[in-house]
Amino acid sequence: MTQNQIQHTSKSKLHCEILKLSHRFGLGLHQNNFGPKVFTDYQRFALIVLFLRSKKALREFVETLSESRWTSWLGLREIPSKSSLHAWMQQYTTARPRLLNEMLLEDETPSLMAIDATGVDSWQRSRHYERRIGEAYMPYAKLDLLVDTEKFLIFDHVLRIKPRHDVRGAKTMFQRSKLKNILVLADRGYDSEPLHSVAEQQKITLYAPVRDFHVKKPRGKHRRRCLKGNTKYSRRNCVESLIHSFKTTRVNHLRSKKAHMKKREIAWQILTYNLIKLSKACKALLRISQPA
Repeated sequence: MTQNQIQHTSKSKLHCEILKLSHRFGLGLHQNNFGPKVFTDYQRFALIVLFLRSKKALREFVETLSESRWTSWLGLREIPSKSSLHAWMQQYTTARPRLLNEMLLEDETPSLMAIDATGVDSWQRSRHYERRIGEAYMPYAKLDLLVDTEKFLIFDHVLRIKPRHDVRGAKTMFQRSKLKNILVLADRGYDSEPLHSVAEQQKITLYAPVRDFHVKKPRGKHRRRCLKGNTKYSRRNCVESLIHSFKTTRVNHLRSKKAHMKKREIAWQILTYNLIKLSKACKALLRISQPA
């Protein structure tokens, strides 16, 4: 049985985006046929997004949930426990938030995009003990992002637990991309003729400056094309601004300990980031359209 209508629509723009995405995905009312049916799939999804947006600990988020208006907006019959919310996050694989993010952005038609990679702290370090024992090795994960330079939305990502070359993440995102006839700006780390060929097969134009090897005529027709430069290359710094904003506001470090949970965590964080970004854009559009 699918959920056809959700009552008590709120004035919160974030709630509106969650509602629209829930309807578009066709979330069912309940996953179980037998047993208690206290929370719907829509409520589970909304609570996970709210928890990630709050950047609080699970216990603190559950304790403060009753003090907000989200309990009435979501129609909760009771407050979920800390273990229930944690079990929901473990239940959904990485494919679920990735598919939700794809459906959320299916109406967006970017023409200019940028790609870049960054490192994310993969362990919660203690600054106190780091100062006591000296500079210690702290593992970090490699995060590749494909973003829109106009609306600053994250269309795709690749998280690798260990450092890997930038080209590997870009190749994965290009091969599964459904976007066509777009220009992707990249830095010198993506200067690879095989990567250009993969992008061309997907009808994507990749521009990456050629690395200076003191060669006047580099190998590969795509690399020779990049020697001519691109007038829009200054827009590539948008991806660096987005990475700084994303790491400052959303993911300073990964909380999860296991590798598969780290990938789920970053996928949910990216979905939450896009939901908040679209809700703010909708709010700004309504403010502009109102007469003075």
